[in-house]
Amino acid sequence: MGCGGGRHAFELYRRGASVVAFDMDAEELKTVADMFGAMELEGQAPEGSSAETVVGDALDLPFPENSFDKIIAAEVMEHIPNDMAAMKELFRVLKPGGQIAVTVPSWLPERICWALSEAYHTAPGGHVRIYTRAELEAKLKSIGFRIEGHHHAHGLHAPYWWIKCAVGVDNSENPLAKAYHQVLVWDIMKRPLATRLAEQVLNPLIGKSVVVYLTKPSYAG
Repeated sequence: MGCGGGRHAFELYRRGASVVAFDMDAEELKTVADMFGAMELEGQAPEGSSAETVVGDALDLPFPENSFDKIIAAEVMEHIPNDMAAMKELFRVLKPGGQIAVTVPSWLPERICWALSEAYHTAPGGHVRIYTRAELEAKLKSIGFRIEGHHHAHGLHAPYWWIKCAVGVDNSENPLAKAYHQVLVWDIMKRPLATRLAEQVLNPLIGKSVVVYLTKPSYAG
């Protein structure tokens, strides 16, 4: 849900899943669909896998109850004013016994971004709240989900966003921001040991995202 540019959807497709990439941005989903097609042509999709895109509203998911074995809702809840309604929809379409991963910006890195830049969180479609992990888990638990664990991720990304907020979130030509972005791209493409170790140290402290893992009880629905 809220697949955006499709990063998670592409990886799931490569791993042989039957993927539904859902988002409200029809134009972005066209790009995701094109990439699915290219992956199939290049043989990146294992036999038996499938991928499709669906446009819609997170508050009214166009799927029957108990549709999905697994769901990823990555960096989307902070954009939705009525987050509880979206959580209820996720609970509805997840199968009993199914698993879900919900990620949102971590409290401390997000607070720093908000303090550095008003534009960061007031732009149309921007972030409408800052979650603590306790708040996020409490909301999800109140819907009926069972909390299974959590971790923090993307510790190397937090300083990049602090730089962006300090120099202007739309200032793509700032030398420091451009240099740090190149480091992040290099890290993603090459995954060197040095940055892997650095991120393991940084994640619990300044990880940009917190990931909460949940299940829908088998007796639900």
